[in-house]
Order: sequence, then structure tokens, then C-alpha cells
Amino acid sequence: MVMQKGPVITETIYLAGGCLWGVQEFVRHLPGVLKTEAGRANGTSSSTNGEYDGYAECVRTVYDPTQLTIGQLLEYLFEIIDPYSINQQGPDIGEKYRTGVYSKTETHLNEAKQWITSCKDAERITVEVLPLTHYVPSDQEHQDRLSRCPDDACHLPKELLHKYRKRF
Repeated sequence: MVMQKGPVITETIYLAGGCLWGVQEFVRHLPGVLKTEAGRANGTSSSTNGEYDGYAECVRTVYDPTQLTIGQLLEYLFEIIDPYSINQQGPDIGEKYRTGVYSKTETHLNEAKQWITSCKDAERITVEVLPLTHYVPSDQEHQDRLSRCPDDACHLPKELLHKYRKRF
């Protein structure tokens, strides 16, 4: 007899760590992550066309909270970012490359702030933790970019990008 499982509970958080291609490729392989989407957090435009509007490149991350906590997500994120850098990750420079954690769920933000505060170097960490006020998905050409085009440029080494990829 096979036991039927109930529906999987999911939660969504938005992670910014510089160029979204690398962040999405890394995050999509994390245990407990169910879906990712490249996008823009907290800009003002409803379109990807036009001038820069204050957004941060981010990855919409849908995950199973029974398998993954906000603290664990931050531990993973901190593997691929320089948490002390302002508006720069690797060779990518500019406000859109800032690091951040965004959510519509206040408990996510509180947990992220608590996790950062518990770090021994908390006073040096510049990762912003803010409510998600606006989100726009990136154009299709940016979705799963490094999965589709593995030879495209990324400042993260492939062994780090695929550190958590399951091998079958």
C-alpha cells in the first residue's frame, strides 16, 4: 500500500547576490528549493524595458520550509557572495548588483535579520534585508541562463555553481 502524501507547503523568498545568472544556477540546485526565477526586486517599473529604476537583480526562490530554513538559505547565499561589498559582486559593479534578501513575509525578514545579527562579523555585513515592494521577472533570455548556456561568463567557478547539484 502506497501512502499518499499531502500537498507540499511552499514559501517564496527573493535572493540578490550580484549577477542573477550565477545566483539562479547555484540556488536552483539547493536541497529543498523547488523552483527559481530570475528577476528584479524593488524597482519601480512593471517592465524590463527602460532605464534603471533602482531594482536589485534577484532570484525568486520557491522552497519547501520543512526542508530548508531562512538561516540555511543565507548560509548557502553567503557561500557565493562577498557580504561586505556594497553594489559589487566580482566584476559586476552597480546598484543593481547589491546583495539582499527580500520577502513579503515578515517572519522571513525577521529570521534573516536575526541570522545576520548572530554572525561574528555582523557589523561588517552589508546585505540588505527589506520587504519586497515590487517584483518583475527577467526576460526569457535570462531565465536559467547558465543551465542553457553553460559556457556563458560567470564570476563564480563552476565547481561552486554546481556544488549542490545532484548527480544521477
